[in-house]
Order: sequence, then C-alpha cells, then structure tokens
Amino acid sequence: MQFSSKSLVQGNLKIKTRGSPRHHARLTGQVRYFTKLVAGRVVDISTNGIALDLQSPLYAAAGSKVRVECDDIGLLDGFVRWTHNGRIGIEFDRSSNASAKVASYFRFFHKDIKPVLKR
Repeated sequence: MQFSSKSLVQGNLKIKTRGSPRHHARLTGQVRYFTKLVAGRVVDISTNGIALDLQSPLYAAAGSKVRVECDDIGLLDGFVRWTHNGRIGIEFDRSSNASAKVASYFRFFHKDIKPVLKR
C-alpha cells in the first residue's frame, strides 16, 4: 500500500496552507506594532497576506495585531503568522479592506519581477 507524503502531512498535522498564490514584489513599507515602527521591504504578497524582510527586530508574537504602512498600497491591518530570521509573515484581517486594497494593487500597478537575492 502506498501513501503520498502530502496526504500524510496534511492528515496528521492539519497544516493550513496559503489559499492564494504569492507574487514577488519590490515595495517598501513599515510594520507598526503598538508604538514600535520597523521599516522593511516586501518579499511577497498575496490577497490573503504579506511577507516582509525587516531592517531591525520586531518582537511581536504570532497572533499579535499589526499594521503595515505601504506607500503603494496604503494601510493594511493584519495578524502576525510567523517570524523567522528578520522576516515576518502577516495574514490580513478579514474584517478590514486590506484584501480589496491588494486586489486593486494587482489590477493596476503590480509588475511581475524575479527576486535578485535569495537567502
């Protein structure tokens, strides 16, 4: 009997994967967590979330409410999903209009790019 590794992982761990495709971007932004404001660069973005490479540490735990301030998109409210090696992943708050702002950005301004550097 053969099992696929994907079905075993999803069946045993119940991992929730990202529902929308990621797009690489070259945008600058800032993440606000209470009074702390940290500048960063958008690594990738989707209609459900955003990942940023931060210039300095941001000590926010998973589930913390944050706000991303990006000149090209606007203010995006969300929750920290993960942090690792100076990067942060943020899932947009479903009750905000962040998804609509990102969809508008994709419709009018986004250009596909390839990453220059990889970690």
